[in-house]
Amino acid sequence: MTKTDMQLKQDIEEELRWDPKVNAAQIGVTVDKGAVSLLGTVDTYAQKWAAEDATKRVQGVCAVAQDLTVKLLSEHKHSDTEIAIALQSALQWDVYVPKTVTARVHDGAVTLEGKATWNYQREMARQTVSRIAGVVAVSDIIEISPQVSPSDVSAKVLKALQRQATTDSKSIHIATTGGKVTLTGKASSWQSIEDAAHAAWAAPGVTEVVDQVKMQMTY
Repeated sequence: MTKTDMQLKQDIEEELRWDPKVNAAQIGVTVDKGAVSLLGTVDTYAQKWAAEDATKRVQGVCAVAQDLTVKLLSEHKHSDTEIAIALQSALQWDVYVPKTVTARVHDGAVTLEGKATWNYQREMARQTVSRIAGVVAVSDIIEISPQVSPSDVSAKVLKALQRQATTDSKSIHIATTGGKVTLTGKASSWQSIEDAAHAAWAAPGVTEVVDQVKMQMTY
């Protein structure tokens, strides 16, 4: 069923209110032909991405522009020194984050540096620091340095999508140049797009994934 922009706006606002991780009262929603903009403030950096995830769950959303500002509550405010100590401990204790990944902080903004063998390690590092109290932004400059050379990446990614029963595997196209994978085509859900990206990153030797898959328009 095709939704009007007004119906889509109402559904997104309801989903934001439904998600207990999000303070929907501070978030404004605008919709233009399925393209959604989120405006306002959030209490934590983690809540910023929880709001985007909630928006993507709503059927009919074809694009999300997020312009949310982190405005920390007093209970979440900490000095850079306190945040740095918490970051070091969190990264060291996370079994998915390699010791080669480090973090520095300035005015609550965290920069992740170092090297990782797999993208999931970089993602885990980003997720870990995103949930630390006092963090207002995260910049990721971790370098992916695989231990093997890429081979038959397109075929391997396609097989992974088919094996995982990704709904839009036939409409997502895969092109490779060395360790770089470019995804194009169309998908009917955000989950299919994320599945394709995850499958591409899981291929041995991949150092970069360019995701250009578009949501199928329902307007």
